[in-house]
Amino acid sequence: MVEVKNLTKRYGGIKAVNDISFTVESGEILGFLGPNGAGKSTTMNMITGYISSTSGTVTIDGYDILENPKEAKSKIGYLPEIPPLYLDMTVRKYLEFMFDLKRVSLPKREHILEIMKIIKITDVQDRIIKNLSKGYKQRVGFAQALLGNPPVLILDEPTVGLDPKQIIEIRNLIKSLGKKHTVIFSSHVLSEISATCDRIIVISNGSIVADAKTSELSSSISGEQKLALEIEGSQSTILNSLKNIPGVIRVKKMRDINDQSGKYVIEYQNGYDIRRDVFNAMSRNDCPILNMQSGNETLEESFLKLISQDQTKKKTGGNL
Repeated sequence: MVEVKNLTKRYGGIKAVNDISFTVESGEILGFLGPNGAGKSTTMNMITGYISSTSGTVTIDGYDILENPKEAKSKIGYLPEIPPLYLDMTVRKYLEFMFDLKRVSLPKREHILEIMKIIKITDVQDRIIKNLSKGYKQRVGFAQALLGNPPVLILDEPTVGLDPKQIIEIRNLIKSLGKKHTVIFSSHVLSEISATCDRIIVISNGSIVADAKTSELSSSISGEQKLALEIEGSQSTILNSLKNIPGVIRVKKMRDINDQSGKYVIEYQNGYDIRRDVFNAMSRNDCPILNMQSGNETLEESFLKLISQDQTKKKTGGNL
C-alpha cells in the first residue's frame, strides 16, 4: 500500500506540488493524469524518494520514504520515462548487474529467467541493449523494475514512443501485474488510462482536482449521471413516465429518429441505477426501448473540463 499525506514541494516561492493526499491499496492500478507542468512527475519522484518533499509524508507498506529509505525503496519497482539502461551491456548482463545492485535475495538465474519470460524478452537476452528497438528497450526497463518482485510498481509514461502494437502489449502487461502488485501508472494518453486503470487521480497546478474510479470520473465532476436512449412511442407519455422514476433529475428529448421514435437523455443522481426502472416504465406504457447506453461525458471531455475549471479558479483567486 502507498499512502501520501499532505505532500508539498516548493522551489523557492513556487509550489510545484501543493498539499496533496491519497492512498493506493494493494492490487489497485492507479492512473496519475495531468497536463505538462501540473506536478505529476514531481509527485512520482517524491513517492520513489528520488527527490525529497518540502513537507508531508510518503509511506510504502508502512515505511516512510525519508525516515526509512532503504526499507521503503526495497518495496518499489520504478520505471522512469527514460529507462535507466546501460546501452553497451547485453540484456542478461544488465539484469544481472541490476539484480546485484538491488541486493535481491532470490535465486539469481531462475529469477532473471522468470522476469524475462514475463516481459517477453528471452529471445533478446544476449543482444546489446543499444541495438534494440524502442519497444524492447522499454521492456528491458520494465524488467529491471520487476527484479525482486517489489509489491509497488511506479511507472512514469511507460508507453511513450511505442507503436500501437507495443502499447497494447504493455497495457496488457500492466493489467496482469496489477493482480499481484500495487501500480501507479502515469500517462498523457487518456484512452490508455481508461483501458488500464481502476482509478484515476487528476492533478492540475500542483493540486488534486479529481480522484475517482475510472468509470465514475465524469459523474463525479457533474454530480450526476446520464443515460441516452432511443425510444419508440408518444413523446408526452415517455417524458411523463421517465420524470417520475426515483433519482431522475430531468429528461430531455434531443431529436426525432423517425416518425415513431426519438432520442432522449435522462440526467439522474449519483448512487442510483435507473436502468431497470426505465425498462419497466417503458414496458408498462408500450414504448419499446430500441437503444440504451451511457450518456456521460467521455474521459477526454471530463479531463478538459476539470483542467478548465481549475485554471479559471486559479485566475479568479479561488472564487468561481
